[in-house]
Amino acid sequence: MTYSFTRRAVLVGSASLAIATFASAPSLAATTIQRLVSPGGIEAWFVQDATVPLIAMEYAFGGGATQDPNDKPGVGHMVAGLLDEGSGDLDFKTFHERLDRRAIELSFSSTRDQFRGSLRMLKDSRDEAFDLLRMALTSPRFDAADVERIRSAVLANLWRDSTDPSTLANRKFFEVAFNDHPYARQAGGTVESVPKIDVADLKDYVRRVIAKDTLKIAVVGDVDPETLGKLLDKTFGSLPAKAELTLVSDLAAAKPPQRVFIPLDVPQTVVTFGGAGVRRSEPDFMAACVVDQILGGDGLSSRLYREVREKRGLAYSVYESLLWMDHSAVFVGNTGTRADRAGETVGAIENEVRRMAEQGPSQKELDEAKSYLKGSQMLSLDTSSKLARALLRYQLDKLPIDYIEKHSALVDAVTLEDVRKVAQRVWGQGLLTVIVGRSPLAAAQSTTAPSAATPPPAAGQPGAAPSAATPATPN
Repeated sequence: MTYSFTRRAVLVGSASLAIATFASAPSLAATTIQRLVSPGGIEAWFVQDATVPLIAMEYAFGGGATQDPNDKPGVGHMVAGLLDEGSGDLDFKTFHERLDRRAIELSFSSTRDQFRGSLRMLKDSRDEAFDLLRMALTSPRFDAADVERIRSAVLANLWRDSTDPSTLANRKFFEVAFNDHPYARQAGGTVESVPKIDVADLKDYVRRVIAKDTLKIAVVGDVDPETLGKLLDKTFGSLPAKAELTLVSDLAAAKPPQRVFIPLDVPQTVVTFGGAGVRRSEPDFMAACVVDQILGGDGLSSRLYREVREKRGLAYSVYESLLWMDHSAVFVGNTGTRADRAGETVGAIENEVRRMAEQGPSQKELDEAKSYLKGSQMLSLDTSSKLARALLRYQLDKLPIDYIEKHSALVDAVTLEDVRKVAQRVWGQGLLTVIVGRSPLAAAQSTTAPSAATPPPAAGQPGAAPSAATPATPN
């Protein structure tokens, strides 16, 4: 899950309308991605595009929420909310006025593995935009009033989330999947941890995490390489040379089948399900993407959509997707249904996942999924900001700079044998399932852990055999 703070979505003045109007990306057919190295040694992937007077930059520092203290999850999230709440000699009000006056979009976020930032501006505002970013990164104020305002906002969101079934299911999924690993923690913090975070924690996080050796940058827009190099040096050049990151171990997600029930009096029961996935660096990754699309991906043609919604009318929507991280990988799905049909819904999902693992996709499904994945990649890069985000993601995933050109060929190379093998490997282990909602009588009479009861599937439904129980948020 990404926790982010973004400056106001509605900006003041006509300049913001210009940003929205001029957001189109360069034609991918004509896109040249450069590896730019500034005079000071700051590296970036860069697409120069003078079609519109807009510059979009995405960047990330290694670390993210995994660098929060064990007893204080949420520090990185608080930092993300405070970096632009006043910097240097600019207090909160003055800093925001400068952003709004020039329609500069500046945001920060804390993901599991990275502390990320985004900057968007019109060409004429570039010097001020980069200077404000420099100040935010190098001299955040962390004034007491600002810290308490952001703390209150974070706590309000956490209290709201404490009664949201989807959030509860997602959190529990990751707690079960990763146990005592940092990935099991809540990146946004908890109602217990956030009140304990002090200014010293925030400053220490900035000191340890925001450094040049883990920095990745992607820039798309109307700026020449020489000017961009100078801007990058001015913005990032004075940061510490090396981060001081706590080592994070690799691990595989807990093996299913496991099931957890969380009672909550809400109109709709939420089901989150998944299991261990495929790391981005593994040879099976592209084949896994194809199977994922067939089983529970975008659109109305996935197997889960047909089985759960079209054939049985159990849910309005159901989806499943791969989530890869620096140190592990999972696949995660979600749906919502009536409490009295939760067992039937889980059974239908388990049955379809089992069928995929045992039989694999058909040739027709394989061909259609390949076509979709190739076409959707092009559509996903249709603005400067989207292209910049993609180029940053490719760097973080350690992909080659010409990956966009190679993507279609990599998809085409996936064979029926490849997808059937990976389907058995990933989806053949059963599911880790978290159910949040009203408890049917049968579920209330069954306990599987001191604080969790497991509702069995409806009689006669697939998966009706007892499940092992053990007391989940993507990048």
